[in-house]
Amino acid sequence: MPGMHVPASFGSTRVKPPLIQQGQRIGIMGGTFNPPHDGHALISRTALRRLKLDQLWWVVTPGNPLKQNNGLPPSSERMALCRRLVGDNRMRITAFEEDLRTPFTAATLAFLTRRYPGVEFFWIMGADNLASFHRWQQWRDIAASVPIAVVDRPGWHLKALASPAAQWLRRSFVPESRAATLSSKRLPSWTFLTGPLSQSSSTEIRKSRQEEPHEQQAAPVVEHIPSRARLAAGRR
Repeated sequence: MPGMHVPASFGSTRVKPPLIQQGQRIGIMGGTFNPPHDGHALISRTALRRLKLDQLWWVVTPGNPLKQNNGLPPSSERMALCRRLVGDNRMRITAFEEDLRTPFTAATLAFLTRRYPGVEFFWIMGADNLASFHRWQQWRDIAASVPIAVVDRPGWHLKALASPAAQWLRRSFVPESRAATLSSKRLPSWTFLTGPLSQSSSTEIRKSRQEEPHEQQAAPVVEHIPSRARLAAGRR
């Protein structure tokens, strides 16, 4: 991966991602998860099923380089909310980027692919992220390092597919019906997955809480997070 930045902490034993085995297929979904919601869970279940993943990691990041991070809760708090939401043991919650000391996806993927050369990694993101993907640091290097699966989000389908990054990657597109073969294609390779949609949005949840009376704002965010039982019922 020419030009790909590797964190100085690349070889540090302090950096401890979830346990994996050689030959496994691991999806990586990064974000601030502020807060997590059922849309994240839907994206995860779609990716697990369609890509035939062994695990899907929710990488709770130190911050978003493209956004203001003032008032961002500690990663421990956000991880606790993620664990409350996740009901599938194939979904792993991790914040190992804090020990890498980088918020950049390109550096994270460089670390993972070099530390675990026998593992198949996939970058998972919502269609809303594809729409701004061309603004990410070293986004072409990201596309050249691992296969990418973009999962549809309400209101973003057309915007995402018309985005500069999607246009640049158009010759590398793999049809949804062959998504499970994504890792066998020459990089870059990407696909667009459709499925059940959730209207939930971290931005809208935060906005609604800001509009609540002060007494209600003091309560945790958990009332916005569906329980595992509710999510399970929705899968029937």
